[in-house]
Amino acid sequence: MTLQSPPLAVVVKGWPRLSETFIAQELVALEEAGLRFDIWSLRHPTDVKRHPLHDRLRARVRYLPEYLHDDPARVARARGIARALPGYPQAYAIWRADLRRDQSRNRIRRFGQACVLAAELPEGTRGLYSHFLHTPSSVARYAAIMRGLPWSYAAHAKDIWTSPDWEKREKLAGPHAAIFGATCTAYGARHLRDLAGDPAKVDLIYHGLDLSRFPPPPQRPLRAPGAPLHLLSVGRLVEKKGFDRLIAALALLPGDIDWYWTHIGGGELRAPLAAQAEAAGIAARIDWRGACDQPEVIAAMRAADLFVLPSRIAADGDRDGLPNVLMEAASQLLPVISTAVAAIPEFIDSGKQGLLAGDDPAELAQAIETLGRDPARAASMADAARARLLAEFTMQPGIDRLAARLRRMIATAPALAR
Repeated sequence: MTLQSPPLAVVVKGWPRLSETFIAQELVALEEAGLRFDIWSLRHPTDVKRHPLHDRLRARVRYLPEYLHDDPARVARARGIARALPGYPQAYAIWRADLRRDQSRNRIRRFGQACVLAAELPEGTRGLYSHFLHTPSSVARYAAIMRGLPWSYAAHAKDIWTSPDWEKREKLAGPHAAIFGATCTAYGARHLRDLAGDPAKVDLIYHGLDLSRFPPPPQRPLRAPGAPLHLLSVGRLVEKKGFDRLIAALALLPGDIDWYWTHIGGGELRAPLAAQAEAAGIAARIDWRGACDQPEVIAAMRAADLFVLPSRIAADGDRDGLPNVLMEAASQLLPVISTAVAAIPEFIDSGKQGLLAGDDPAELAQAIETLGRDPARAASMADAARARLLAEFTMQPGIDRLAARLRRMIATAPALAR
């Protein structure tokens, strides 16, 4: 017997990605809630490693041409099929209007990928759901218009704050807009609801944490006076993570604090940051571990004394939402130091669940010194952060709401027929 094709197509930028554990966590949970879908990825994986979570997903993963010249025959065949679809003229007109305002090769590639997606969607598809409001949602929107299907999206951070308002407004409230959208912070939800006009079209759904993926927190005896202070950060080496500020802060720490710092994550700023540390005379105290899988990250959190994530707003407006690594650190009773940027204060009330510093390296250095010299206070904050995680930021309530909205979307849509 042939299995019926899944009714939902999930469009992602790349699969799998070590830095997007929150997406893998959500999709695995949606499968466990009974939703069936295929994943359509705009890019092939670049990470060598995978999280164990990726291997739990049963969905079929399909890759669109990352660049249109990669598979010209496939693109040409799809374009021929797409042109015959009833919604193609509308999709083409909307894309041309977008192209006039964004004259980039990326915009052309999005439409080509949308043609392939529309042409290859299997019979029985009833709707599309895209992760990130920028590129993946453009592809999903164009393809949905061609096929006469509803679409929806999840918005996160960079896609909210670096996309032009005209594009967000049209995806949220214009012709052929999304049926609904989900976003993972109240900070982002306020912005999107203003653009959408109808607040009900934007649902606040925290990613939360699936605690079944994490061991119980370790027993953490108070660090002895004068013992080495092990700092840990997990995050891509990009401007919005603020690691240049952290290196500057580390160079300001008093000489009687015996610290060392471990960084986990890839990113294009590795060389300049390493050079900054060398110039500051602190390179020997730093362990650059690169990209790590989830078990390696958890092991590092259990071995560290303080977790530091100095998020900031980048020059292009990019910023974090509510980084899941803060909740992961809290799950392991690892005290947290971060910054009062974007949605981070939605989880950490400075002085209660951790310390939030400003963008000045001196403030960050002071926060590190404060908790480094007072292990009892740091432990108390870690207890409070884990209590808040358990009370307000577990995964399942958000998954239940998201699954219900996706079911309503595909229940009211006609199934795609050949």
